[in-house]
Amino acid sequence: MRIRKAVFPVAGLGTRFLPATKATPKEMLSLVDKPLIQYVVEEAMAAGMNEIVMITGRNKNAIEDHFDRSVELEHILEKKGNMELLEMVRSISEMCDFIYTRQKEPKGLGHAVLRVKDVTDEEPFGVLLGDDIIYTEGSPVMTQLVDVFHKTGGSPVVAVERVPMEAVSSYGVIDGEPLGNGLYLIKSMVEKPPRDKAPSNMAIIGRYILTPDIYRHLENTPFDAKGELQLTGAINSLLKERKVYALEFKGKRYDAGDKLGFLKATVEFALRRPDLGDSFLQYLKTLKL
Repeated sequence: MRIRKAVFPVAGLGTRFLPATKATPKEMLSLVDKPLIQYVVEEAMAAGMNEIVMITGRNKNAIEDHFDRSVELEHILEKKGNMELLEMVRSISEMCDFIYTRQKEPKGLGHAVLRVKDVTDEEPFGVLLGDDIIYTEGSPVMTQLVDVFHKTGGSPVVAVERVPMEAVSSYGVIDGEPLGNGLYLIKSMVEKPPRDKAPSNMAIIGRYILTPDIYRHLENTPFDAKGELQLTGAINSLLKERKVYALEFKGKRYDAGDKLGFLKATVEFALRRPDLGDSFLQYLKTLKL
C-alpha cells in the first residue's frame, strides 16, 4: 500500500527562538540557504509522499507563500536573465501538492494529527516534525520507515534514537523488544518520564507512519494536565489491538528547535556543501577561540 500523504504539524509558536519567531515561523528559519521546513518536505517526497498536509496556525502565512508561486519574483529573474535562480524558484512551487488546514491553538501533537482525519481518506500517512532535521548518507529516515511499514504488513512505525538518560524527560520513550537490525516491537510508551521511571533511553523523534485506526484512539484519549492531547497516549491504546514497531534509524539528527542544535546543524550542513565547505572550514580554522 503506497503512502501518499505526509502530515506536518506547524502550528507551534516557536517560543524558544524569540524574538526571531515573533513574526517569522520557526519552520522558515534558514539552514544555510533553505528554510527548515523545505528539508523535511524533501525528505517526505523522497519517500514517495507527494501530498503534503500542513497543519498551520496564526502567523504561518510565510510557509504557504514559500511553497506557492511568486510571479513577481519570477518575472524579475527572467528579465535579468538569471535562469538558474528562476528554475530553482519555480521548482519549489512545483514540488508536490500542498493542503493547508488550521489548528486554532496548539493542544499537543495528538490534537494536531486528529485535525487531518478527514484529509487522509482512510489511508496510512506519515507525520514529520520540522524541528528534527536528519542527515543521512543513504536512505532518508522516512524511506527507512516506509520499508519497515511494508515489511511488517502495514504496521505503524515510529523513529527512535538513543539519548542520554539525563535527557529522557524531554522525549516520549519506548519500552521495546529488540528484533534485530535496529527494529523493536513496542510494548509501551511513556511521554516525558522522570529519569528514574524511564523504561529505556530510546526516545521517539519526529518521524511516524500511522494508520487510520489511530484516529479512534485519539478521539478516546483524554487531554493531559497541560491541556494537550498526546499522540503517545493514543499509540499506547492502539498497542492493545495491534503491533506497533520502532526503528532506530540510520542518520544524524539535529534538534533544530533548540538554539544550540540549530547552530550545530548550520555549521555541519555548511561544511558538507561542495560550494561552501572548504572555504568555510578554512575560515573556522582562523578563529581564535
